[in-house]
Amino acid sequence: MKVLVTGGAGYIGSHTCVALIEAGYDVVIVDNFDNSHHEVVNRIDRITGRRPFNEPGDIRDRAFLEMVLERHRCDAVIHFAGLKAVGESAEKPLNYYDCNILGSLRLLQAMRTVGLKKLVFSSTATVYGTPIYLPYDENHPLSPTSVYGRTKLLVEAMLKDLFDSDPTWCISILRYFNPVGAHESGLIGEDPKGIPNNLMPLISQVASGRRQKLTIWGNDYATPDGTGVRDYIHVSDLAEGHVKALQKLEEPMCKPINLGCGKGYSVLEVINEFEHVSNRKINYEVGPRRAGDIGEFFANPATAETELNWRAKRDLSTMCKDMWNFQVKNPDGYK
Repeated sequence: MKVLVTGGAGYIGSHTCVALIEAGYDVVIVDNFDNSHHEVVNRIDRITGRRPFNEPGDIRDRAFLEMVLERHRCDAVIHFAGLKAVGESAEKPLNYYDCNILGSLRLLQAMRTVGLKKLVFSSTATVYGTPIYLPYDENHPLSPTSVYGRTKLLVEAMLKDLFDSDPTWCISILRYFNPVGAHESGLIGEDPKGIPNNLMPLISQVASGRRQKLTIWGNDYATPDGTGVRDYIHVSDLAEGHVKALQKLEEPMCKPINLGCGKGYSVLEVINEFEHVSNRKINYEVGPRRAGDIGEFFANPATAETELNWRAKRDLSTMCKDMWNFQVKNPDGYK
């Protein structure tokens, strides 16, 4: 079975490519390398001993996508490609609507043209918005507070409308929480271009000396230590969840599924654990709350366990160890 992975050179995409190859799939990567690195393809080859097919290009190019799907006779698609920074999405909303929504539309049109109807879509827990209750389950009302979250929710709506019009499609919508960590080999991990938007790579860069300090945005939330609590999930667990979802696309469906650990860790808990595994002091300062941030959120992952026979296995210590291993082996990232 051959799988097209859009955004396959990115952080989550690359780990999923590894998991797919190790599960026996052939992988075709489509990536424009806007926020990823060509070296990742080499690293996937080193880890698995099998080089994925690499088709550099943009998902907004429908003719290109049709050519790739037909050339490789792909059997399914896992769709990661898109922009994902919450803050940036407020500053550049048109870029996010263009890439995330138009890109997804062009992909679906290309799939329809070639007769391919199996898709795993990378969505996000930010579609839930401010929690009405916790943990979030898949029935929680959807009310994203960011442009990024709204683009993901609009793609989810597009997928539902597509399925309603043609119920022969097999679609899995994976809403995941906060991916962290790196592959245990230390060969692939999170190396965003520019300033990281997520906590763990910032902590890692402070520990390694690439950055002087970390800013904690608010310490007056109604949480045990006052700092924000999030459901962190090891990226390798997340990748394995995508393989499980792909294996379930045997019957027509269009279903959202949470991928998370089902518990939260505070910012200070993550910092303390990272200090422990790295034996480095993490310098930080406390800043004001950021607009739109909430005190805590975490998943109810019961559907994933029931429907996919999947659950997150790796704990916070493993997340920090693997992230630090990648940082030590790649002090300047993939450069």
